[in-house]
Amino acid sequence: MHTKLHGTLYFLDMTFSRFLTVLQIITHVFKGCFILLLVFPWLKAEQRHQSIRKWCKQLLGIFKMHLSVVGAEQIEDAHYLMAANHISWIDIHVINAFKPHYFVAKAEVASWPIFGWMAKQLGTLFIERSKASSIRKMVPELAAQLGQKAICIFPEGTSTDGRQVAPFKPNLFEAAIVANAPVYTLAIQYFELQTGKKTTAPAFIGEMGLLDSIWKLICSPPICAEIRISAKLPLLDDRKALAELSQSLVAAQLRE
Repeated sequence: MHTKLHGTLYFLDMTFSRFLTVLQIITHVFKGCFILLLVFPWLKAEQRHQSIRKWCKQLLGIFKMHLSVVGAEQIEDAHYLMAANHISWIDIHVINAFKPHYFVAKAEVASWPIFGWMAKQLGTLFIERSKASSIRKMVPELAAQLGQKAICIFPEGTSTDGRQVAPFKPNLFEAAIVANAPVYTLAIQYFELQTGKKTTAPAFIGEMGLLDSIWKLICSPPICAEIRISAKLPLLDDRKALAELSQSLVAAQLRE
C-alpha cells in the first residue's frame, strides 16, 4: 500500500515538475520575442551578443542542461567560418550560449512557429539543401558576410544521433575560400550529467516534430552539452579537401 502511494506521489510530482518546465519554456520564448521586438533595435552589436548569450544560457538552464567548452582559446579571429556536426535544434542555443554566431539553416526552420520568426530576426541565412542551385546562390552572400561575422554551418546537411559524423558537404566551404576567411571546427555531443554516458535524448532525427523533441528533453535526466573547438585550419583552396579535413577533425573530437 505504501509502495503504491509512494509511486503515485512520485508520478504526480514528476508530472507537476514537467508542467512547470513547459510554462518556463513558454515564458522564456515570449521573453525572447519581446527582446527581439522592442529591445534589439536599440542595442549595439556587442550588446546584442551579450543578450543572445544570456537568453540561451537561461534556456539551457530551464532544460537542466550544463555547458562544457573545450578549446575556446583556439579562436583567434573575430570573423570566421565555423563548421559543426549537427544533432538537434538545440545545438544552435548551445553554441550561442558559448559565443553568439550567425547560422545557415535549412529552409524548413523559417516556417517553424515562433522559433522560425526568432531565427529570422537573428539574421539566420536559410537554404534549400535539396537544391544545388540554392546552395550556389548562397555562396557569394555567405562570402560577403564572412568579412563581418562569425558564421556557423552544419555541413552534414542533416541531423544525426551524434554517435558518428556524416560526410561534410563541400559546397558552403567555397564561401570561406572566396572570402579568404579563417575556418574552425566545432564538435558537439551530449552526455548524461550523472553517469557521463552519451545520450541521444536531444537528437532531432527522422520524423520527429519540434514539440516531440522538446518534450523528450524535458523528460530526460540532466544533460551535459559539450563542445570542442579545433585550432584554425590550414588555408586550402579546394573546398572538397577543406570539407574532408573539417569532417575528420570533428570526428576525431567525439568521444564515447
